[in-house]
Amino acid sequence: MSTQVPHLFTGLVDDAAVFPPGSASLPDAVAAHHGHRDAWYADLVGPLLLPASTLPALADLLGPGESFAVGVIGDLPIGRLDAALAEADRRITVRQLEVAVAKRGEDPQPGLAELLKLAERLTGVAVYAEVPLTFGLTGALDTLAAARADGLPVAAKFRTGGLAAELFPTPVELAAVICACRDRGLPFKLTAGLHHAVRHLDPETGFTHHGFGNVLAATLAAAEGAEVDAVAALLAATDPRPLVEQTRARCDEQRPLWVGFGSCSILEPMTDLIRLGLVNGGFDR
Repeated sequence: MSTQVPHLFTGLVDDAAVFPPGSASLPDAVAAHHGHRDAWYADLVGPLLLPASTLPALADLLGPGESFAVGVIGDLPIGRLDAALAEADRRITVRQLEVAVAKRGEDPQPGLAELLKLAERLTGVAVYAEVPLTFGLTGALDTLAAARADGLPVAAKFRTGGLAAELFPTPVELAAVICACRDRGLPFKLTAGLHHAVRHLDPETGFTHHGFGNVLAATLAAAEGAEVDAVAALLAATDPRPLVEQTRARCDEQRPLWVGFGSCSILEPMTDLIRLGLVNGGFDR
């Protein structure tokens, strides 16, 4: 294996340094992201994720001829995001926009309809609708799939953790969502709780966290036609060996369905990939 990050992991981890629990300051996050972009593992790293409200402050940190790519998290009402993006400094390239369209228990369709109207006005921006894994999920996925089939660059986003137990979907629940996206040809992103590769109990929170290695193995299986029970078994695995076996043979392939996830730490997921022998760690062997 070379020092280059295998193709399967390209852009897997978006840099969410400014978000909890890392909560880095904007200047520190920008400086660290420059370091990631210059590092041997740069291919692993997606854009720096920033709240829409911080775009003016980002411009103040950039040099005259500098360009900077970001993913924007919609911390403003959808109706105000259009102006926030339009007014962004020309040195800032917005690659993606991620917006929660509803809270848990709310109908996601009104917020989704508003977001899709915004997506129609954007050019060159991938739009991710964060949909709660509760009421209205199936209908929201159908709406997104139909919009994507009509040519809009939209996809889904799901939360896999947080500060409460109900924010952690069970392996069966997450497997059902992955298979539902597979059946609709709908890419998806994930967020929260995925710093480590293998499913584990976090001693600080007391919650069992999903592993991004589990998700990758499960998504690969789903893309090959596996049904919910087989996908859920991979998501529930705490032994890394079947996960590594599922992914190692596909390291040169493009990652199907799963666009990636945001992490406030880049080094934690990278270190786990090295420990599992899926990334070399910068040394030829």
